[in-house]
Amino acid sequence: MSKAKIGIVTVSDRASAGVYEDISGKAIIDTLNDYLTSEWEPVYEVIPDEQDVIEATLINMADKLNCSLIVTTGGTGPAKRDVTPEATEAVCDRMMPGFGELMRAESLKFVPTAILSRQTAGLRGDSLIVNLPGKPKSIRECLDAVFPAIPYCIDLMDGPFLECDEAVIKPFRPKAK
Repeated sequence: MSKAKIGIVTVSDRASAGVYEDISGKAIIDTLNDYLTSEWEPVYEVIPDEQDVIEATLINMADKLNCSLIVTTGGTGPAKRDVTPEATEAVCDRMMPGFGELMRAESLKFVPTAILSRQTAGLRGDSLIVNLPGKPKSIRECLDAVFPAIPYCIDLMDGPFLECDEAVIKPFRPKAK
């Protein structure tokens, strides 16, 4: 069984300011460590809110570093500098709108401003790219909602088999008939 490579990309204007502690990217890594029992390797980047940089990072992680899953955090709001969804759409072959729909529906249970979020997901080659919000609490809520579908999506793309701690998160894989 091959070890999964998972890209974690934090998009933030503060990233280029010098002193910056990335609690959002670490929240993704912590959550994935909670979920996954299979071996995986994080490929971790902190980059500025610049569409060309986001696109280049996603392309590199998908095409050259062979990340089966790429999870971004930040840049999904309505501010002019929030361009992560646009970068994701620009590099994806096909979009997976159900991910964004479910994340917004889940977030609306906690805050009415979830309707301002523009999270999305898409496929580039053999990679699933998922955009998450920037707050660690929201990251966990959104991943709790969508992650049950992620291992099966990776299976369908002939990626590595992601095994999970089913006491924490139960992936859905249809039973063979």
